[in-house]
Amino acid sequence: MKKIRKIKDLIMKKVLFGTGTMNIAIIFAMFLFIFLNGIKFFKEYSLKDFLFGTSWISLSGKFGILPLLVGTFWVTIIAVVISVPLGVLTAIYISEYAPKKIKSAMKIIIEVMSAIPSVVLGFIGLYILAGPIKNIFSLNSGLTALTGAIMLAFMAFPTIVSMTEDSLNALDASYKEASLALGATKAETIFNVLVPSAFPGILAGVMLGFGRIVGETLTVLMITGNAPILAKSPLVSVRTLTATIAAEMGEVVQGSAHYYSLFAIGIILFIISFITNTLAEYYVGKSRNLKN
Repeated sequence: MKKIRKIKDLIMKKVLFGTGTMNIAIIFAMFLFIFLNGIKFFKEYSLKDFLFGTSWISLSGKFGILPLLVGTFWVTIIAVVISVPLGVLTAIYISEYAPKKIKSAMKIIIEVMSAIPSVVLGFIGLYILAGPIKNIFSLNSGLTALTGAIMLAFMAFPTIVSMTEDSLNALDASYKEASLALGATKAETIFNVLVPSAFPGILAGVMLGFGRIVGETLTVLMITGNAPILAKSPLVSVRTLTATIAAEMGEVVQGSAHYYSLFAIGIILFIISFITNTLAEYYVGKSRNLKN
């Protein structure tokens, strides 16, 4: 029996090692494919013009990424500003104030929110949200960076809530008990003791939510107006990095400068995603160390 157990353990160890190695190899192959195609673009187009060019007009051979970065910035920053305070405050309520039944119901609702497909959120933004934004701000169109940001905030919200709540629940009970014993109110204990102590985990949730916002494609393609212009405010139509790839890859001539420019955008997105996930992993690890 011991021999059989050892053989099973050895087989499982090899299977897990093989699976992990294969996943790493696939990610590396993906990056290599994007990098090798993207680097070809810079043989025909300068890096400076690509990063700082103010026009993205593929038919005219203009591939300045700055309007796409500005569009991504507006959508991302507003989505973060909306989702982070709401997510953290909701998690505090669930963790510290909500009765057991309400807590269970809210957790189920948040899990359902995270499972809603992005195309459905795109339709909601297109047919429900765009109209009111157009009327409120007296715009020609409701398909703006603000519309996209609100829907992306909705998408990042469940991740931030879940990570924040887990971080708060993982704290040792002595933190709260010591603060209350010293005469602090519950609100003072939460915001002066619990939240700072759980900050690494909260920040990890924010970074993961940020990654979800930056990487979203279909929703922003549907409701941001898809206009590659240098937007000076979030109340105009924009186009993000991901939406550009989705909109143009299907009709681009393979092997052309336009084709390789989309892979160059992919390199930028890969770098952003790598930095975001690395920071999130760092703070998740820091949070675990605090718990131990």
